[in-house]
Amino acid sequence: MPDETKKRIHQYFVDEAGDLTLFNKKGQVLLGREGVSNYFLVGALYLPNPTEACKKVEALRLSLLADPYFKYVPSMQPTAKKTAIAFHAKNDLPEVRREVFKLLPELEAKVIVAIRRKSVLVTEAQALFRYGRKLRADNIYDDLVKRIFKNLLHKADENHIVFAHRGTSDRKDALKKAIIRAQRNFAKTWGTSISKPTYVHSAFPADFVGLQIIDYYLWALQRLYEKGEDRFFLLLSNDYRLIMDLDDKRRKPYGEWYKDSNPLSLAKLQK
Repeated sequence: MPDETKKRIHQYFVDEAGDLTLFNKKGQVLLGREGVSNYFLVGALYLPNPTEACKKVEALRLSLLADPYFKYVPSMQPTAKKTAIAFHAKNDLPEVRREVFKLLPELEAKVIVAIRRKSVLVTEAQALFRYGRKLRADNIYDDLVKRIFKNLLHKADENHIVFAHRGTSDRKDALKKAIIRAQRNFAKTWGTSISKPTYVHSAFPADFVGLQIIDYYLWALQRLYEKGEDRFFLLLSNDYRLIMDLDDKRRKPYGEWYKDSNPLSLAKLQK
């Protein structure tokens, strides 16, 4: 029998994909230019057994580093500070990526993602500018964090949220406020408050395997949205518990929410 007195602790890992660059220094819209993303994604990962997941991912990385096939690959050298220290879908070789994708479904991950379309953000930024205000990247990010965690933080006795380090500043206080807003929104919606202690941390992917895993899930989803390529997404599709496409308001004013009852597919995005 499980020990009912044992504290239930949930650990979440948060990262982003894409960027929030909308204009150049001259105020010109950058969308549509080479290397500029059209979407910005923030995702949170929950692992039912993070210790076991860490062991499996690290074992895979070490086995690949020991493989003579990769001996002279630049990204596999410690001095490059890439695959040799942590998996990162953008930097990893296709052969490495394939091995990671084969492993991920074994980890029983649960992923929630919130998406903004930068074409809509451009319109919002231009409207604010006419009133002498600015659309700030950190505010967009924090709003997505708030939306993601609205219905998550009541499920355990204690929560730990590890955010991938962003830029040069430590925004721990701002992220804590975003989490508090998520808790307040839960209370407003359901008529009950959340008093569960929640701790916010900021770290690099090499410090937490969970950050490496959520990076892969976001990369796969980003490929679907940016390039219309679904082969990576389909490998992991069962693990995305909720995808909030907040600016796709073709059917609903609050956007399109993809989940078990409304699974995401390339065909739905292209309609």
